[in-house]
Amino acid sequence: MGGSDIWLKPGESMTVDDMLKATVIASANDAAVALAEYVAGSEDEFVAQMNQRAKELGMKDTVFKNVNGLDEDGHITSAYDIALMSRELIKHRKIFDYTQTWMDSVRNGKTQLVNTNKLLKSYKGITGLKTGTTGKAGSCISATAQRNGVSLIAVVLGSSTTKDRFHSAATLLNYGFANWSVVTPKVPPQANAPVAVENGMESEVEPNVNGNENLLVPKGKGGNVKSKVSMNGAVRAPVKKDQVLGKITYSLNNEVLKETPIRAKKAVEPISFSSAFLLLFRMLTMDP
Repeated sequence: MGGSDIWLKPGESMTVDDMLKATVIASANDAAVALAEYVAGSEDEFVAQMNQRAKELGMKDTVFKNVNGLDEDGHITSAYDIALMSRELIKHRKIFDYTQTWMDSVRNGKTQLVNTNKLLKSYKGITGLKTGTTGKAGSCISATAQRNGVSLIAVVLGSSTTKDRFHSAATLLNYGFANWSVVTPKVPPQANAPVAVENGMESEVEPNVNGNENLLVPKGKGGNVKSKVSMNGAVRAPVKKDQVLGKITYSLNNEVLKETPIRAKKAVEPISFSSAFLLLFRMLTMDP
């Protein structure tokens, strides 16, 4: 394929795990193409799937022409789009098994792999993610790091040297860690108040609220986060489990940080003649 390869041979067999090692750790372009062919049947079909996924992720400035990132007319992206793609990728925690590995090997130790991300040796909290270099794109990196519960992504494109890209990525990450923090606000009490149910087998339903929302805020501003509860009012049966009953809006300086849905903890069936009769029977037969 050109560029970085592990020199795959016709008819050679290799596990998917080793292929991923070669692709992620050593930027093996031939391994990337082989994986694409294995998954989709051909590189062209896999590229089509890549472009479809890019649209779904909101990567508006990206058009993929190949699977390895080598220079090709019309093959374009942006730093913002790379950040979106990186954020989606790291939801799959397995990727860190490869991106945090400095050295490994394939072919029973015969082919050595050395990670192209030198920040693994020099930056505290680095977790990945991927480097790339071509004649037209220059030296590039999407760098991920985590410290004290804060996870950041820094994307650098078009550096003139590999040293410059690592320095720029570290500078961006340093800025993020120095100026931002993650806070977990308390759930407002009114968000846990039961909601009235009309025409239901039960008169109310308990809400279910995520009490572990993490918000990224400027350092020292966590105490200024405000929360507002908005409820839809009484709901009419049937009520489905996880049905949205309202929301909590978290904001800082009138800027919305996040909206968290308030959902029904369980389902509530509508009242019917048979269920009403059964309920009345139970009430009449209860011990006084």
